[in-house]
Amino acid sequence: MLVGVCSMKLVMYDTDSLKAKRHIIKSVIERIKSRFNVSIAEIGELDKWQLSEIGFCCISNSRRHADEVIQSVINFIERDGRFDITSCEIDIY
Repeated sequence: MLVGVCSMKLVMYDTDSLKAKRHIIKSVIERIKSRFNVSIAEIGELDKWQLSEIGFCCISNSRRHADEVIQSVINFIERDGRFDITSCEIDIY
């Protein structure tokens, strides 16, 4: 069993409140959960309205499959357009 883990920091330029930020993050998290079947949550920068840190993981029996799932989620987030990824850390155990 292999576990693929990714944490990333995001910057949102069009938000002006924590409520707007949480609406965007919640929307993205729910879409990713349903589309990619990964566990995902906001894990940091909870009180900053332009920054967010999210983490997600997948379990697989193949390193290649775990990496493909993680890369697919990253590409999905990059294409969203409402934020930029400032850092991204990937580990497969």
